[in-house]
Amino acid sequence: MSTALLPLTFDAVTYRVGDQTLLGPIDLRIEAAPKTVILGPNGAGKSLLLRLAHGLLQPSSGRVSWAASGSSSASTSSSASDKQRLRTRQAMVFDRPVLLRRTARANVEYGLAIRGVSRELRSARAQMVLERTGLAPIADRAARALSAGEQQRLAIARAWVLEPEVLFLDEPTASLDPAASRSIEELVESIAAAGTKIVMTTHQLGLARRFADDVIFLYRGLLSERSDSNAFFAAPQSREAQAFLAGDLLW
Repeated sequence: MSTALLPLTFDAVTYRVGDQTLLGPIDLRIEAAPKTVILGPNGAGKSLLLRLAHGLLQPSSGRVSWAASGSSSASTSSSASDKQRLRTRQAMVFDRPVLLRRTARANVEYGLAIRGVSRELRSARAQMVLERTGLAPIADRAARALSAGEQQRLAIARAWVLEPEVLFLDEPTASLDPAASRSIEELVESIAAAGTKIVMTTHQLGLARRFADDVIFLYRGLLSERSDSNAFFAAPQSREAQAFLAGDLLW
């Protein structure tokens, strides 16, 4: 039986490009139970934090580690097999999904095929997820011909079919109309209810208020505040968070 993947720990993590520090140092622990939302103004480092967590980027210094013994650090590199093992237990969906030039169904099945799942089993799993995401009626349409909201649902379906323990979502409702945004929110709620840990960035405060159990607030690449969502929205402790919730510009 595999070791629990979470918690995920950031230990003095920084990310630099040249001589510019874009994120950190960050000390952070993400637990299994609550739905976590990462907030902050543009340029705060929200997407960088997700990419470091998912393993798409390596920290310039410090250590990102999972309870399941995988790690990524500036001084100690995990083996390729360790990284692959961790990658199969988590997934990430970007704000602008890149879809294959195939049908919606083929996009959902692709990741399963890469993992060596049999044709019969991946067809059954894909159909189940297509139905649960409301995409079954359009499963045989070209993925890139779908609406923006449908494409985002498809990207989430493609990640969900892999049965990740953790799902990272980077601005999943960005640029979507209210109806499409609500559809995505309901879908993500159902994924969380099924037992997948959700870590999501968003700039939509309404979504964050409804969805989050746990809030991480970043400002200028630093962890400005971390708290229960009710406490955060009722009485944020940092001046930056207070200004952000008030709609004031933050530079």
